[in-house]
Amino acid sequence: MSEPVPYPVLNDDEPVRQLNELDASLTYSYANYLNWLFPERVELIKGKIFKMSPAPSSFHQLILGKIYRRLGNFLEKLPCRVFISPFDVRFPKESQNDEAIFTVLQPDICVVCNSSKIDARGCIGAPDLVVEVLSPSNTKTELLHKYRIYEEFGVKEYWVVSQGDKSILIYTLNEIGKFEPSKIFTLSEKITSITLPGFELALDDVFEDINP
Repeated sequence: MSEPVPYPVLNDDEPVRQLNELDASLTYSYANYLNWLFPERVELIKGKIFKMSPAPSSFHQLILGKIYRRLGNFLEKLPCRVFISPFDVRFPKESQNDEAIFTVLQPDICVVCNSSKIDARGCIGAPDLVVEVLSPSNTKTELLHKYRIYEEFGVKEYWVVSQGDKSILIYTLNEIGKFEPSKIFTLSEKITSITLPGFELALDDVFEDINP
């Protein structure tokens, strides 16, 4: 299937300052995305604009911070690097040119073990591990799109963290490039990572004092 044709950047000196200036029916590229200076955070999925949720809840941020710190401590002396949102991850298909990239996501947390994928603008190519903390405002459509992108581009491990259920589900990429789900991990259990051997995370620590 051919890549979508993006809406052209008309003038780099005239940035878009209001989200409502964009036409949601059009297809946009990362080159367009770089020209947007409005305060709202958006993601691009196959050239279409997805407006991100309003500022996440304090519970979301507490959970995110705990996971980020534990990953950061574990990786401190290892070559992998951990990043927390907002952090752009571009998913190129055939070309890494800005005009040819149509998917740009901001995972809550991502771990990148190939330093050549990291540049001043974020990450180009699939991270090794992605963590998304669900919020009540996450839509099923949004989650399905992200799942498909992470699988298609080869994210090795994808954690879905539910603050409501105080649980974590892990998708691991198998040998034919498809995600396989783990059991659902809940309180009193620990998770480990195939991508990061030796890492261990206790769910009691993650959800301590979290009562959404």
